[in-house]
Amino acid sequence: MKVPTTYDLKPAFQRLLTPAMETLRRWGVTPNGLTWMAIALSAGLGAAFVQGLSDPRWCWAVVLGLLVRMMLNALDGMMAREHGMTSKSGAVLNELGDVVSDALVMWPLALMPGMHAGWVGALLWLSVVNEYAGVLGSSLGTQRRYEGPMGKSDRTLVWGVLCISLGLGLNVTAVLMPVVYGVLACLGWSTWRRIQKTISDE
Repeated sequence: MKVPTTYDLKPAFQRLLTPAMETLRRWGVTPNGLTWMAIALSAGLGAAFVQGLSDPRWCWAVVLGLLVRMMLNALDGMMAREHGMTSKSGAVLNELGDVVSDALVMWPLALMPGMHAGWVGALLWLSVVNEYAGVLGSSLGTQRRYEGPMGKSDRTLVWGVLCISLGLGLNVTAVLMPVVYGVLACLGWSTWRRIQKTISDE
């Protein structure tokens, strides 16, 4: 059963970004440069979220930054493919960069009232496992798996909604743990689906 995810919007999103990609390439920007920019931005977003716990206005900066990060994540792969700039080092940086960026953005969740750091650790760990399950396909000679729910773009959407809620001054304490449980369940399902698809494609 195919589960609709934000990843289904990727082709349309990439078409919108094509002019920006061409401009960046003319400026001499490289795919790896875009990946490093996304990692650095993610570190800044984590710091901004910490500030947002005491001043909700910072949460709007995180929302905007998450959109920019999604653009950077799409642009690096687009540029590498369209301009023949793919490389093993770039592929490694891209995969590791996604995992590191997720951790940098999401770790401050442990500082929120009512949240146990162990659940944040489980969330980060299962996110890594989910991405690894996706990479297994290409490493075994089939293809990179992106089945959801709760792939990278879906996790970004959930984080964005949380930041919007905090920016609006809403009290999310009562729903925070149920949302975390839901994300963990979806990550487990997504990981299982990716493994199953990899095996069936052999």
